Amino acid sequence: MFLYDTFPKEFLWGVGTGAFQVEGSWRKDGKGSSIWDRFTHSEFRDANSTGTSSDSYLLLDKDLSALDFLGVTFYQFSISWSRLFPNGVVGAPNEKGLQYYNTLIDSLLYRNIDPVVTLYHWDLPLMLQEKYGGWKNESIIDIFNDYATFCFLTFGDRVKYWITIHNPYLVAWHGYGTGVHAPGERGKITTVYSVGHNLIKAHAKVWHNYKEHFQPYQKGMMSIVLGSHWIEPNKPEDELDISKCQKSMERVLGWFAKPIHGDGDYPEELKNEFSFLPRFTEDEKNYIKGTADFFAFSFGPNNFKPPNTLPKMGQNLSLNLREVLNWIKLEYNSPRILIAENGWFTDSHVKTDDTTAIYMMKNFVNKVLQAIKYDDVDVFGYTAWSLLDGFEWQHAYNIRRGLFYVDFKSEKKERIPKSSALYYKQIIQENGFFPRESTPSLQAQFSCDFSWGITESVLKAESVASSPQFCDSSLYLWNVTGDGLLHRVEGVKLKTRPAQCTDFVSIKKQLDLLEKMKVTHYRFALDWSLILPNGDLSVVNRQVLRYYRCVISEVLKLNVQSMVTLYYPTHTYLGLPGPLLRTGGWLNQSTAFAFQDYAALCFRELGDLVKLWITINEPNQLSNVYNRSSNDTYRAAHNLLIAHAMAWRIYDEQYRSLQDGKVSLSLHSDWAEPANPYFESHSKAANRFLQFEIGWFANPIFKTGDYPATMREYIGFKNRRGRSYTLLPSFTSEEKQLIKGAADFYALNHFTTRFVIHEPQNGSQYEFDRDIQFLQDITCLSSPSRLAVVPWGMRKVLRWIKKTYGDIDIYITANGIDDQSLDNDELRKYYLEKYIQEVLKAYYIDKVKIKGYYAFKLTEEKSKPRFGFFSSDSKGKPSIKLYNTLQHNAKLMRYEEWLSKDLAKLKFYDKPYDAFYKNNFIPVGNLLNHGHVEADKPCEVPVYTDVRSALR
Repeated sequence: MFLYDTFPKEFLWGVGTGAFQVEGSWRKDGKGSSIWDRFTHSEFRDANSTGTSSDSYLLLDKDLSALDFLGVTFYQFSISWSRLFPNGVVGAPNEKGLQYYNTLIDSLLYRNIDPVVTLYHWDLPLMLQEKYGGWKNESIIDIFNDYATFCFLTFGDRVKYWITIHNPYLVAWHGYGTGVHAPGERGKITTVYSVGHNLIKAHAKVWHNYKEHFQPYQKGMMSIVLGSHWIEPNKPEDELDISKCQKSMERVLGWFAKPIHGDGDYPEELKNEFSFLPRFTEDEKNYIKGTADFFAFSFGPNNFKPPNTLPKMGQNLSLNLREVLNWIKLEYNSPRILIAENGWFTDSHVKTDDTTAIYMMKNFVNKVLQAIKYDDVDVFGYTAWSLLDGFEWQHAYNIRRGLFYVDFKSEKKERIPKSSALYYKQIIQENGFFPRESTPSLQAQFSCDFSWGITESVLKAESVASSPQFCDSSLYLWNVTGDGLLHRVEGVKLKTRPAQCTDFVSIKKQLDLLEKMKVTHYRFALDWSLILPNGDLSVVNRQVLRYYRCVISEVLKLNVQSMVTLYYPTHTYLGLPGPLLRTGGWLNQSTAFAFQDYAALCFRELGDLVKLWITINEPNQLSNVYNRSSNDTYRAAHNLLIAHAMAWRIYDEQYRSLQDGKVSLSLHSDWAEPANPYFESHSKAANRFLQFEIGWFANPIFKTGDYPATMREYIGFKNRRGRSYTLLPSFTSEEKQLIKGAADFYALNHFTTRFVIHEPQNGSQYEFDRDIQFLQDITCLSSPSRLAVVPWGMRKVLRWIKKTYGDIDIYITANGIDDQSLDNDELRKYYLEKYIQEVLKAYYIDKVKIKGYYAFKLTEEKSKPRFGFFSSDSKGKPSIKLYNTLQHNAKLMRYEEWLSKDLAKLKFYDKPYDAFYKNNFIPVGNLLNHGHVEADKPCEVPVYTDVRSALR
């Protein structure tokens, strides 16, 4: 789960760049060519643009302003070897290059930003490649050491953190193996490991040089940045798969980490696999071992792309940074770790709206925090990569990785902060993460008449009684012919008893389950197509009606009220009688009149037992069915609204005075949050989603009698630009009058919060009309069906309903999560506890008139997401006990409040109740019922209550 917490006070926040990626000016002021200069000009079409890139060499002040904006504590940059020494060999330095790096370092220190300086970030001077063969030649080791010595002498008095080489794995593997990096050699595998061997020895030599000659008085630290992927087993319990993952990590990270951070030698797996692997002498092992003052680690797209070159061993790549940090801790004796490169990428066309990068950063940084707080991994700093958009190696300019957008074709090349820069700045300022949307847990209570319910979908009525011996008047003889069967005796009739509700065996099962839930209300749906198979009143299935009446009456005996839904369509089962379906279903307005007749029948037959009715469940989700075009979607919705309104009017005019019930429809009401809080377009898209999803039905009923102005205006806007040919239907004045106010309460089904992006789309489809896309927040706790667990979204949507539609009664008619576990549904328990807490806050703090909460759902179906408190074979889950407890605590709090406020004022025939306290019991319930007890607002209590125990 996402961790809301802060990093240690001394934690370091930084950002990084590579010289070749951002400096530009590849021929300016005496700079020599590097292997990447030649490589790009031979391999890339737009090679000339690499001459300027972000132009950091000329626009240093703009880079420094970007650093000021972020508020970082360090800046990790690399020195261009060939800018200091054009031929690579140390001699008289290039004065212009020397001046640039001196100015950069001094400017950083002036801003209290520590420079973290990388000596080699892949841009080997071209002369060294041409003369010596680059890193294939051991001679480079000494030349590199000379270059490093100059840097220590020149900059070391101001630099406290040094990096020798950035990600040697990529240098060796892609520079001399695959050829996708400079110098672009597609050599033998022996060459790759020979290059790696030389890189390790070069690093070790420089480290010893610094340790012996410079560290005593410069007091700096040094390491080498090692990059890696992370790999997870296909089968977590399979030892073979785990072994393959270990081998994969050893071939990438262990290749360099074990010699330097381990015992001075290569992993055994590498040595056993490759007989040609270069060998270290014992002296070399001792020399290499421990040549790092901290573990500098790179984790990002360069370590994953191209993935086909990684030794995955048939296992799974993963971006779980916390896990790989734990692996480093376990493998290398808990080193101090600097995240020296971390981040992701966006496509080249993305400018400042890099929403995906925000969520990747949120995930990565939080995984680091979890590793620190939960696993005691010693991470002391984090480097976001990178500061600016630049040249991205083999991807050239086809991707972007900067926190700041740079238009490479512009003259000024302004550094424009992306949303990821704004987000990183916020993380740095807060030194971690604060839960903006949640408030502390609340100890309060709902009203005395609050409904605690459980929801079920359509109850499939039994077509005949399941106990035929009670209704079959025939006489049977058993085993007459020895066949073990019953044989009916023709012409003989017996007296039978009247049919009873207990004849329906399934009702007893439902009662057993309900009794375990300890709820006050049960919501279930009727099956329209079973009750009226022809779609009209020509044929009424009285047996089915009797079944439903039996369910309601038997449930009432448990002191549980029923909330009955007349029509419960889904995208897999539309639930319409066949004849109506064949005449167009909800595209035909005659279906609305048929629904009115069906509703009236149900009110007449069942209404004396039902106080809460839902006409239609989630009509705003039928776009999944009527999706041929947006016009079909809106036409179906139009008729559904009219059908609901006519049903409500029938009840209001003919049955309310007799039955005293309430009627509404239940709307799918998930909350929408802008995926990127830094962009107004995302906020507008989130509001547009709410209007198209909820306001579509709620506005006509609870507000104006017509669709939201937002819908009409936006569809009109798209029509004018030729991006849609949608025509939103219009209501007549009579229809507006019919629909407006046609609900006694607002009923909502809420499951999750959607993170919404504005994305223009063309075409006449309901989904396209909204111009939105959804983003899955990978940092959110999610269910198997990818429902994000965002409890505060519940409170937000409740407040929004109150603000938008007034102070109306609200029933939460379905709220739940799918949980795969049958034995320990921890996700469901967590979800219930947190969501009900947010409902309580909305009720108590925001004064939303919430009348009831119905958990979804009672039982689950086979091969469907597991939403049920009971499995398909009626096996109960641990979440039942939690739901019982949540209800009990709420009731107990109400009762205790009543006792504390009112019991002290109780009088029994004008005398204190203690005077008449007999045998530890007083018939409090009876007294309340007969008005003998003075109480401001008495709650229902048992007929006989142990008052002293209750007081305790």
